[in-house]
Amino acid sequence: MAEEVARSRQYAYQQNSNLVLQADSESRRRPDEPTGEVESLAGKITYRMGDRAQKATPQSSRKRHGGDKDADPKHKKKKRRGDADDGGDGVLFTATGGLASAKSNILKESSAFESAAYRPKNPASQEAYEQILSVVAQQLGAQPGEILAGAAEEVLAILKNDNYRDDEKHKEVQKLLKTIPTHTFSQLVAAGKRVTDFFPENGEKKAGEEEGEDAAAVESDEEVDKEMGVAVVFDDEDEEEESDLDEVRDDEEDEGEEDEETTAAGREAMKMKDGYDDEDDGDAKYRLDVHAIDAFWLQRELSKFYKDAEISAKLAEDVLSILKEAGSDLSACENRLVLLLDYDKFDFIKLLLENRAKVLYCTRLKQAQNDEERRSIEEEMVADETLNDGEGNAILEQLRTTASADSWMQDRIGAMETTSRAEANKLRKLQQKSGGQRAQARGDESDDDVDMEDVSRDAVKKEGDGAPKKKPQHYVDVESLAFQEGGHLMSNRECRLPEGTWRAQKKGYEEVHVPAVRTKIAAAEEKARIKIPTLPKWAQGAFKGMESLNRVQSKMFPAAFKTSENLLLCAPTGAGKTNVAMLTILHEIMKARDPETGEIDLNSFKIVYVAPMKALVQEVVLNLSARLSSAYGIQVRELSGDQNLSREQLFNTQIIVTTPEKWDIITRKSGDDRTYTQLVRLVIIDEIHLLHDTRGPVLEALVARTIRNVEATQQMVRLVGLSATLPNYEDVAAFLRVDPAQGLFYFDSSYRPVPLQQQYIGIMEKKAVKRFALMNEICYEKVMEQAELDNQVLIFVHSRKETASTAQALRDLFVENDTLARLIKPNSASSEVLLQEAEKIERNDDLKDLLPYGFGIHHAGMKRQDRTLVENAFADGHLKVLVSTSTLAWGVNLPAHTVIIKGTQIYNAEKGDWCELSPLDILQMLGRAGRVQFDTQAPG
Repeated sequence: MAEEVARSRQYAYQQNSNLVLQADSESRRRPDEPTGEVESLAGKITYRMGDRAQKATPQSSRKRHGGDKDADPKHKKKKRRGDADDGGDGVLFTATGGLASAKSNILKESSAFESAAYRPKNPASQEAYEQILSVVAQQLGAQPGEILAGAAEEVLAILKNDNYRDDEKHKEVQKLLKTIPTHTFSQLVAAGKRVTDFFPENGEKKAGEEEGEDAAAVESDEEVDKEMGVAVVFDDEDEEEESDLDEVRDDEEDEGEEDEETTAAGREAMKMKDGYDDEDDGDAKYRLDVHAIDAFWLQRELSKFYKDAEISAKLAEDVLSILKEAGSDLSACENRLVLLLDYDKFDFIKLLLENRAKVLYCTRLKQAQNDEERRSIEEEMVADETLNDGEGNAILEQLRTTASADSWMQDRIGAMETTSRAEANKLRKLQQKSGGQRAQARGDESDDDVDMEDVSRDAVKKEGDGAPKKKPQHYVDVESLAFQEGGHLMSNRECRLPEGTWRAQKKGYEEVHVPAVRTKIAAAEEKARIKIPTLPKWAQGAFKGMESLNRVQSKMFPAAFKTSENLLLCAPTGAGKTNVAMLTILHEIMKARDPETGEIDLNSFKIVYVAPMKALVQEVVLNLSARLSSAYGIQVRELSGDQNLSREQLFNTQIIVTTPEKWDIITRKSGDDRTYTQLVRLVIIDEIHLLHDTRGPVLEALVARTIRNVEATQQMVRLVGLSATLPNYEDVAAFLRVDPAQGLFYFDSSYRPVPLQQQYIGIMEKKAVKRFALMNEICYEKVMEQAELDNQVLIFVHSRKETASTAQALRDLFVENDTLARLIKPNSASSEVLLQEAEKIERNDDLKDLLPYGFGIHHAGMKRQDRTLVENAFADGHLKVLVSTSTLAWGVNLPAHTVIIKGTQIYNAEKGDWCELSPLDILQMLGRAGRVQFDTQAPG
């Protein structure tokens, strides 16, 4: 009984009331309902500031021109997909989803698309990626950003590859970055592990991969984009951040109509491009685009089946001959191709048979070496009876029709530039007519119900009525005359290569060989050469060791030595411009010389020689001092950033050799400091073609200031300009106040003492790091060719650190291929000399390491004694290869048999970016090729 009572009590309310859990009313609130507490919005905002901003016309204009387009659901859908119809003119979409100006370089934009370098998506990966970039930059030196980014991406791909062991990863990274210490590689491995958003197969998603109702429409849009050449690619960030909740969904009917229109447009574009009316999915893979077939298309396709490149090349020739001999008998052609390539390649054989005419004639056209051969192939194609009616003409028409992205984009940008230029001219004219009464126009423009164009037109008309009718007679638009490209401005619209130019296509690059211009030596010019003994006896001391003047100097002699006319000499490098300057100096000495006693009044004149580089200034000082000091007692001194002169030294100096910037500072001074500048009677400007460079305004200021002083003081100052070959020499002559009939002399490249044979190599690799590696291999091949002929080679690079890295890379390639003995023979006299000179070097470890192997480096950052050591060793013939910066091209006269310019990009500190070398810089470097005493032809 007691047990029953106890059992019933355990269910009583008093026993269980304290065990009941009270329901929390707070938990009934929906998860997304605000609590009233302060919360952070970090990571919750899915829009970027300004992502909905767009260009648009006023509301009234839209109503007047056919209603509001934004109300149309089809227009909204197009705008959401990136259609640039509204306000999209002048804007390009880049690969990162950003915007670029329409005036930006098309080549840079296309390289950005092709390289598609990895970009971190989170801070941790960004920090690790920057650490990898710093290591790569230390190993490769100062290189453009695309090369460093490409190398860092390759390193990341190696580190993320699970098929490699650690030691194999180390070896692969060393192949890319040369020797790399173990501790540095450990840093790379640790940094690679912190990168979490890198995928070796490039995990970037492309626009149009999302799933949903409009997937089919997006795919058809992409097909149209591929045909028209517009590729809009967004990053993952943009796709993830855009929410589908706020999209305006159209009706199913509208979706279907747009899909049908887009598909029809894509089908129509395919008709225009390939010439087929219907696209059958089964036959699409057997159709080829004529623009995709080049000289090596067959070889590339065969290399998919045959790994040996020689076998692929041989089979490509055999296949081409079979296609040529087959004619209209396709069955016989098929049998021969099956016997040659075997049955497992039947799909490829069918592709060849379906496109026999395209493969045969497009390959032959691309392999043609000149225009005559190309024309004969085209005539043969049109007259080929084995082809279907009009098939040959159809292929030629497709080849001539360029529907690629580059041409489409260039045409569009050209049209936009023309339109913007026309609008700018209209605006400038309106501003001239306005007369300063713009307030009325602004007040009228505030009315939204009136068209903006009508308002501005009416306002200008009203202002024109009240403005004075007189227009300025002389109006010069200085901004339109300025050119932003500097030394890269190309006024020539066409490029015609000289006769005899031929091309050679090799794996990964193409060579264009320009033959040397034959030297024109006329018997009359040889007889007219002036002998040194025929000069006045007092003037012969400046030409010791010379028998006669060359052809250029002999033609210049009457104007330079016997008159005071301003001169402009345009002649190729090595034509003897320095001796022409010496003749003008002797003319000034003759005016200060007493004919009876022979004494020279050294205080009555001063001569200024302006040279562009400090190294060239030093060379000119040494040259003029050796020729004038002992013979005439004339003092020649340097005035540059490294060497200052006191006032007393300036008064005692007759010839001042200076840089443009330093002389600009001197001539700007006023008062007593300008007393000695009043004695200047001759100004020689060397390398005056730098007027076209960014330093041109300084030279312009010097010439303008000199001419102004002549007009103010009525004291004659002779201007002499020395230049390389210029296309617009007449304009420069007018700038220097040169009489074209008496003082203008132009000599073409046929007057070069050693004819220059030029080779231009274009590397076709898309990845920047592969271009960089291939550049070293090509450089090794060219050096090897000259080493076998026992010629000296001068290699120009564009940064100080790259001099050592290039020389080391070449040295390693010579050692790997066991060809170092061809460069420098063991136990030879040159080898012993270089070993002894290397022991004298103290602080330059790179030079000390490279010198015994026959390689030298030279740049302005080296010590003076090290530079002199290298220059003397190269001049004496002990060094066979010298890697230098461009300073040597403008400075020391150290010619070599062959000149190689490695790369054409140089860092511009003003722009903070890598820029292309100007044509004049390249010509100046190539001008160092050829030694007058030894060579009859110089490759460069």
